[in-house]
Amino acid sequence: MPVEVALARLLEMAEASRIVERERLPLAQVQGRVLAEDLLSTLDLPPWPNSAMDGYALRTADWTGEPLVVSQKVFAGQAPDPLQPGTCARIFTGAPVPAGADCVEMQENAEVQTDERVRFTQALSQGQNIRPQGQEATVGELILPAGTRLGPIEQGLAASLGYAELEVVRKVRVAVLSTGDELVEPGQTLGPGQIYNSNRVLLCSWLQRLGCEVVDAGILPDDLQTTRSRLGELKDVDLILSTGGVSVGEADFLGIALREEGELTLWKLAIKPGKPLTFGHFRGVPVIGLPGNPASTLVTFALLTRPYLLRRQGVKEVEPLKVQVPAGFDWPRPGNRREYLRGRLENGRATIYKNQSSGVLRSAAWADGLVEVLEGRTLVQGDSVFFIPLSEVLS
Repeated sequence: MPVEVALARLLEMAEASRIVERERLPLAQVQGRVLAEDLLSTLDLPPWPNSAMDGYALRTADWTGEPLVVSQKVFAGQAPDPLQPGTCARIFTGAPVPAGADCVEMQENAEVQTDERVRFTQALSQGQNIRPQGQEATVGELILPAGTRLGPIEQGLAASLGYAELEVVRKVRVAVLSTGDELVEPGQTLGPGQIYNSNRVLLCSWLQRLGCEVVDAGILPDDLQTTRSRLGELKDVDLILSTGGVSVGEADFLGIALREEGELTLWKLAIKPGKPLTFGHFRGVPVIGLPGNPASTLVTFALLTRPYLLRRQGVKEVEPLKVQVPAGFDWPRPGNRREYLRGRLENGRATIYKNQSSGVLRSAAWADGLVEVLEGRTLVQGDSVFFIPLSEVLS
């Protein structure tokens, strides 16, 4: 199945099982969470015309070339008196503009005379250096739509409108499990034919950065009955996320369990690495089975699982940014699957790691992005390719 078709189907199923539960949290605690309801402006922002400069507020009609008397000083946080006709007001950045004034001249274009009157050296125009009331927002205006992921900028914007708490979608509960007798957790002793389990740490850390609630379901042995039993225990999660055991080998018991007791919706994608990705349900609980090789796990989680999880929470824009850059490598042999090469930008060109094996996680640690090579395409240096920064998908 082509990558675009698989992603479209995953997002369609995620939309159909959107998480509707919500919680109200203090503004300081919503980092990385998804807004559950539209954020509307509670006030005009700014609430009154204010000065964009340190300088002098005056009425342009009062300026005839003669110096003006300073009738008051206005600091930020003060309520000024109405401007006396024929005078100006000393004003500072952010301070409310006195009623009757229609411009602010910056102090660099003003000369203070020996009698403390002020002469202006440049032509004046109405509205200059004044931020009008409601320039940024007006009462009732939509500021952030529901489904917005909240970061420092969104938190600051909400704070500027006086919000101390926000309604957010509850966290997605994801059970993470690995499959295979060959896997051993770091810190334990390796036996013959065994390797350390890197995928569990990778996925649990990544899910936490995405704001998910992680249930560590451990390692499944290569046993069908145990697989069925352990899957059946994971009833109170929104997604079971596994690595390994989803291909068609004799020991791929997760795939067997899904076929026998569940529903298999997606299987085998035209992607490299990551061909044996599986999506289905086990007794009603969605299951995404990622390939077991570390680079395959990384690519399929970044490009397919992450968008699925975000859409479950109501996020609309879930696909990562792609930038078009010239290739800094040759690709002489076309493939029949879309390839995502671990690479990085050097002098504005995409270069790739020397070993693109799906078992080499070091390639991703070296890289700062994924280089997309379309099906059936060859490349020579200088041809355009799409580059997906890892920063786009890691949070």
